[in-house]
Amino acid sequence: MSERASASEIRSRLDHPVIDADAHTTEFVPALEEYLREVGINTDFGKLFKGVLGAVADWYEHTPQQRIDKHMTKPPWWTRPMRNASDLAAASFPRYLRSRMDEFGCDVSIVYPSTGLAFFQIQEDELRRGGCRALNRYHRDAFEGCTDRLIPVAAIPTHTPEEAIEELDYAVLELGFQAVVIPTYNMRVPVGLEGKDPDLRRWAFWLDAYGVDSPYDYDPLWHRAIELGVSLGTHSQGNGWGSRRSTSNWVYNHIGHFAASGEMLCKSLFLGGVTKRFPKLRVALLEGGVGWAASLYSDLVDHWGKRNLEAIRENLDPTLLDHAEFAKLAERYGAVGPATREKIEGALLTTPGMNHHRPPDEDLDEFSAIGIESAEEIKDLFLPNFFFGCEADDPLNALAFMPKLLPFEAKLPAIYGSDIGHFDVPQMSDVLAEAIEPLDKGIISPEDFRAFVFENSLRFYTESNPAFFDGTVLEASI
Repeated sequence: MSERASASEIRSRLDHPVIDADAHTTEFVPALEEYLREVGINTDFGKLFKGVLGAVADWYEHTPQQRIDKHMTKPPWWTRPMRNASDLAAASFPRYLRSRMDEFGCDVSIVYPSTGLAFFQIQEDELRRGGCRALNRYHRDAFEGCTDRLIPVAAIPTHTPEEAIEELDYAVLELGFQAVVIPTYNMRVPVGLEGKDPDLRRWAFWLDAYGVDSPYDYDPLWHRAIELGVSLGTHSQGNGWGSRRSTSNWVYNHIGHFAASGEMLCKSLFLGGVTKRFPKLRVALLEGGVGWAASLYSDLVDHWGKRNLEAIRENLDPTLLDHAEFAKLAERYGAVGPATREKIEGALLTTPGMNHHRPPDEDLDEFSAIGIESAEEIKDLFLPNFFFGCEADDPLNALAFMPKLLPFEAKLPAIYGSDIGHFDVPQMSDVLAEAIEPLDKGIISPEDFRAFVFENSLRFYTESNPAFFDGTVLEASI
C-alpha cells in the first residue's frame, strides 16, 4: 500500500482553491471567561450549561443508579484532539491555526465555535443572549489579523425572531462578522410547565425548527439575513432527544445525530414554505453528511406524488369505495368468528373512526405552503437553498454527485467541512487526503471534487454576498 500524499502535496496538484466550510475553534477558556465576566455571566460552565442538551458535567456528577433512575443522556467523555499539543493549539489559537493552513492544504477556512454553541439552548434570556455576545466579541478579537485565511462565525440566538434580528444586526453591523450560525432548532417548554423543576425539562420539551408548527413567524429573520447578505450556517446536535437518549452508550446517541437535526430543519423550512417565499435564502446544514439529504429529497418527491391533494381525492377518499363490493368480499373472505352482515357493514374502513372525521381540504393539503403543481418543482425549491456539510471521511459524500440515483437527476450541493478541532479528526493534516479518496478511486470526477471542496462553498457564501471573500487570499482568483 503506497504512502498517503500529504495535504500540501495534494493542494499543489489542484488547479483550484480549497475552502473548508466547517472548521472549529476550541474556545480558550481563560480568555473567554474575561468576556463572559464583562457581561455579568458566572463562568462555572457546569452550572451554566446544566440542562442543555448533551451537557457533560451533569451526567458525570450523578451515580450510575441516579443516571438510570433519571434516564440521563450519556455525553462523550472528551471531544477535543489530544493526540498532540500542536493540533490542540491550532484548534485553540487562530493565529497558530493560520500559520498551518498550507500544511492542511487549505486556502480559506470558515471557523465555527465549539463549546460556545451550547449557549443557544440556555433557557434564560439574559444568559443566552449575553453568552452569545461575549462569545462573538471573543472571536472577533481572537481572529484579528487572521481573516485573510480564517473567517470566524458569529453565534446568533433565535429564541424569538426579535432576539435573532437584534443579535444578527449587532454581530454583522457592530462586530463586522460576515458568517453566522443559528441553532438548528429551539427547545420549547410546553405551556404550563414554564419555571418548573429543571429536571422536568429533560423530558418536557419540544423542538421548534422555525417552519412547520413554529409559534413564531420567522419570516422577518429570513428577510433580514438576505438584506444583510448573510448565508446561515446551522450546527446543533441531535443528542438528548428522540432516539438518542441512551443513558449508557454515547456512540448510540452520537451516530446520525447531526443528520437527524439537519433533516428536521430542512424538512421544516421546505414544508413550511420558507424556500418558496425566500428563494434567495441560503442555509447550510453542517456535519450530517449528504446521505440523509438524498433520502429526504427523494421522499419529498415521492410523498408529493402520493399525498398531494389531488392524489388524496383520487385514491384515498372513503367516498370512492364501493361499499357493496367490499361488504361482499368481507363476508366471503374476512369473516372470523361470528361475523354478521351488520358488523361487516359497520367496519368498512380498517382504521376505526377515520370515516367519521374527514378534514377540510386545507388540512389535507400537506404541501399547501409551497404551492406547487408538479413534483418537478420540488427540485427548484430544494437544491438552490440548502447546502450539506460533509466531513472528509464519509464515504457517502459521493451520493451528492450521482444524479442518476435521484429524482430529476439532481446533484446535491455538498460542501467540504474538515471538522478540525474535534475528536473525529485525530490528525489535522490528514483531512484533505481523506476527502480526495473518492476521486482517486474513480467514484467521483475531478469536476465533482472541485465542486465539493471549492465551488459549492463559494456559491453558498457569494450568492448571498458577492464580496464575502474580499480581503482573503481568494479575492484575486474568484
